[in-house]
Amino acid sequence: MTAGEEVRGVVEIRGGSIEQKIDEIYLGIYTTFIKKVDDKKLTDTALIDRIRLTESFTIKPNKTEIVPFSFWLSNDTPITAGRTKIWISTGLDIKNAVDPTDKDFIKVLPSPFMNAVFQAISNLGFRLREAECVEAPYRLRRRLPIIQEFEFVPVSGPFRGRLDELELIFFPSSGGAMDIIMQVDLRARGLGGFLAEALEMDEKNVRLTISQADIPNIQQKISSVIKRFS
Repeated sequence: MTAGEEVRGVVEIRGGSIEQKIDEIYLGIYTTFIKKVDDKKLTDTALIDRIRLTESFTIKPNKTEIVPFSFWLSNDTPITAGRTKIWISTGLDIKNAVDPTDKDFIKVLPSPFMNAVFQAISNLGFRLREAECVEAPYRLRRRLPIIQEFEFVPVSGPFRGRLDELELIFFPSSGGAMDIIMQVDLRARGLGGFLAEALEMDEKNVRLTISQADIPNIQQKISSVIKRFS
């Protein structure tokens, strides 16, 4: 499945030895992310979405209830790549009892926009080194408190030896478009490179917005941006 698609399934509940009132059944979409606390990197869990499936109801002893569900996976859901894992946690709220939960991992695939960008970057000689979710700085924070970073390194082609790495962040935009923030991490070269690195001026950021019409020329567009900053 990809972000923005409909997810369908069923939840099966089996009653115990006594009648029980269930206040609600819900689904939580989760991922893990890295955050910094006192210069230390810690792993935490982020809630992407919470979907309520039922109102309160009573399940009879030893009975089985089947609850069908469908929901739309949010456009800003991270994809399954690198260290990023996505899962659905099914929970039941039961008064005066330990609430049972169930955890199921799902595979979230790149959208056509993301696939086009990934293919273009691969054609330019880059290889994906890491993909992970991190706590978003306030200037980049939108609906979620996290962003997913994709880190590429040049292993061949025109940018090998000119860059240390290329980082990408994707944001869904209006009208079905996609915003891309690219960070070009320059390789220090000579005195100028050393000074730039010392002054923290070795990284260049640029924002691109791509639409469906841009996909056939996305490789040329990305290449021209990298060349401007390298």
